[in-house]
Amino acid sequence: MKTLHIMRHAKSSWKDAGLKDHQRPLNKRGKRAAADMGERFRGQGMAPDLLLSSDARRAMDTAEIICHALDLAPSIIIADSFLYLASANRIEKMVRKLDDCWCRVILFGHNPGLTELVNRFYPTPIANLPTAGVVGLTFDIRRWRDLRRKRLVRSVFDFPKNKADA
Repeated sequence: MKTLHIMRHAKSSWKDAGLKDHQRPLNKRGKRAAADMGERFRGQGMAPDLLLSSDARRAMDTAEIICHALDLAPSIIIADSFLYLASANRIEKMVRKLDDCWCRVILFGHNPGLTELVNRFYPTPIANLPTAGVVGLTFDIRRWRDLRRKRLVRSVFDFPKNKADA
């Protein structure tokens, strides 16, 4: 089994108009939302083998907050510049090339690529993966290169404003 959690970065700040898009940090709401989602991961006993993130500051900040909630060292995050505003095709190719020793991966990135990727696998189309939103997909596969929608055995969609389990 392989599980891929696809997480959009949390809400970022537009306060400093001089910052390039790549350098924008999380705002207060984003930090709270990421911490909340981290606690949800923790409550589910999530133990990722790999955290793969866009190298944009807002994505890395989100990944670091998730690491903190899971008592993991931020040094386990692999930052990849190719995930910055990547298309669904590019992201899917990256996932298919992951080392098969990793069974539980959290991928942090950006829209529209993430929403497009989710809609390739998630059973019900979603219009938008919201900031700090997460889609978890578990596949009955041994190798990442065998990733197929028909091999999906479990899926979940959660986001900060989702109070269904509250």
